[in-house]
This record gives sequence, structure tokens and C-alpha cells, in this order.
Amino acid sequence: MGHLDHAAFGWLTPVLSYVMACTGAALGLRCTVRALGACGRSRRNWLVTAASAIGTGIWTMHFVAMLGFRVSGTDIRYDVPLTILSLLVAMAVVCAGVFVVGYSRDRNRALVLGGLTTGLGVASMHYLGMAAVRLHGDVTYDPVLVGLSVLIAVVAATAALWAGLNIRSPLAVTVASLVMGAAVSSMHYTGMFAVSVRVTPSGEALPGATAMQFIFPLAVGLGSYLFITSAFVALSPTTDERSASASAQQPVRSAAHQPAPASPARPGAGALPDPRPERGGHAPTT
Repeated sequence: MGHLDHAAFGWLTPVLSYVMACTGAALGLRCTVRALGACGRSRRNWLVTAASAIGTGIWTMHFVAMLGFRVSGTDIRYDVPLTILSLLVAMAVVCAGVFVVGYSRDRNRALVLGGLTTGLGVASMHYLGMAAVRLHGDVTYDPVLVGLSVLIAVVAATAALWAGLNIRSPLAVTVASLVMGAAVSSMHYTGMFAVSVRVTPSGEALPGATAMQFIFPLAVGLGSYLFITSAFVALSPTTDERSASASAQQPVRSAAHQPAPASPARPGAGALPDPRPERGGHAPTT
């Protein structure tokens, strides 16, 4: 039985993965708030951005944490297609859950359905990412801990969607994102504690890429996307700010379209003399 180390770099990977999860959750919640205040194409764009942010944050959290995963007696490689597929699954299922909540008229039903779909999708992303692990040995799972990790994922996803529907203020979004980051991290490490590895020593080369060759550059790229998108969302005006700006400009536009009042004619300013004679007088002679 190989010894599993979930934090080979100490607290660096757990803390950094938690930061990624919180960043993705905060960005997703802010985009959801913007989406609920918009309509048409704008709502769709905000929901897509929210889904990509949450999905990217969860996936980045998982694989940043996996950078610290070590098993004594064997090297570890990652299957590239399966790893990319896990990212696409994370984005797709989160997008489905967010759109269900964003467009449904029955919010309670949508919350349950969206939370269940998103939670199961997040759990699928996690275990699909674990299926991409290549090592010398056999990997087994504790079914009780696996079930607990899936339950945590569903609860965390439902809480995230509820927060997107009910939380508006930036402070509340910050608190909710911290809680969401803790929930996603708990789901990940619960699933990792369910893992057991029976090492079979071998001199054969493992297929796939190392974490530093593939996962680290991809995680850095996705993390940069999260921070750049966060800056864009922070700088873009909210619905209330756009409404206030439109209200402030309305009187100016109304005044600009009003006709200018006619000024009275002044003597000597181009006014023509009245050719009619004055009452009781004589007509001018030539």
C-alpha cells in the first residue's frame, strides 16, 4: 500500500487552490447578479461568463490541489485528453445549472434541479480528473467517503445557485464566495481521502504528462483568465449605475430637443418699417 501525500508542498497548494475556488465563486456570483438584472442577449452573456468562471474556478482548484498529490513508490502522470474532458464537463454542467436558474420562472424547482445537476457534474469532474491519473499500481475508493463527497458537491452547488438568486451586496457576495470556496475544497479533499493506492513497482515508463508539464501551465492560464475577467466585471457598470446614468442624461436630451424661443425684433436690427399710416395721420408723400 503506497503512502499518499496530499500536500507535498506544505500549505502552498491547499491555500492556493482555496483562493482559486473563492475567486471563481465570487466572479460567478457577481455575473449571476448582473444576469438577473439584464435581459435578452445581455442576460445570456452574463450567464455564460458566470458558468465559465465557476467551472474554471472549480477545475483549477482541483488540479492546483493535485499538484501536491504524491504516492510513495511510483511516479504520477496525467492523461491529457481525459484531463481536458474534465474541464469541459465542469463548464458544461455548471452552465446547465446556471441557465436553469437564470431562465426558470419557478425559482424553487429550478434551484433544486440546478443544484442537483451542477453538484453531480462537479463530482463527475473530480472523479474524471482522478481517472486521468496514471501510476504504477491500482487505485481504489472508499464508497462511504465517495458518497459524502458527492453530497457535499450537491449541497455546495445548491448553495451557490441560491446565493446567486438572493445575494446582491458586494459584502454578502464576498462572504458567500468564502463559504463556497471552503465547501468546494472540502468536497475535493473528502474525495481524495477516499483514495487508496496499492503500488506495483515497475520500471516501465508511464503514459501521459507530468503535473508540471501540463497541469501547471494550464492552471496558470485559467487562473489568469479568472483574474482578468474579475477586473472586467469590477470595472463594467452595474444595472443600477446604467439606469442612474440614463436618468441623468434624460433631462439634457429633452432640453436639447426643445425649440429655441423667438426673440422680439429690435429697432435697427433688420426689422422692416410698417408701411401703414398712423391712425389720424396722413400717408407719407413722395
